[in-house]
Amino acid sequence: MKEEYLPELLSALKAAGINFAAGLPDSWLRNVIEAIEKDPNFKYVQVCNEWVGYCVCVGAWLGGKKPVLIMENSGLRTAAEPIARMMFHSGGGGGNHGMATLILTSYRGDLGDTEFWTIGHAATCEPFLKALRIPYIIVREAKDLRKSILRAARAAFTFVTPAAVVISGDLVMVD
Repeated sequence: MKEEYLPELLSALKAAGINFAAGLPDSWLRNVIEAIEKDPNFKYVQVCNEWVGYCVCVGAWLGGKKPVLIMENSGLRTAAEPIARMMFHSGGGGGNHGMATLILTSYRGDLGDTEFWTIGHAATCEPFLKALRIPYIIVREAKDLRKSILRAARAAFTFVTPAAVVISGDLVMVD
């Protein structure tokens, strides 16, 4: 994330009541993780992959925390199994076990990305979010960052479900 937007992002997470974070390094959001690690308002747990990260966030939620999972959008493919298991429990109802987590993810492969290897990340990002029934918002401009984080967090913790903020555009890319 561009450094000038980092204070607004941290402020929005705090305003949303987020007090726990799990994640793993992502080139676009690395400095977000580094800032959260240093901030005493957050407990941060580095994880080995997004599957584990989601499960750690669920544990934090069950322990009374308000978690955020920070990852690259490719991690949605890795985290899909535990998300699906908790979102669509067996038994026919297709109901939600009530596992609230805010997901903060980069949108690698979005228009303007300069890395060829990210095209598959973009191709699967929104279809995975839709298939997992995760409400999401894509944020490409700084003016929408705070409002989007607050809305997504409200959705996650009111609906007791994952909700995602997908970061791209002017917030992470250099023209």
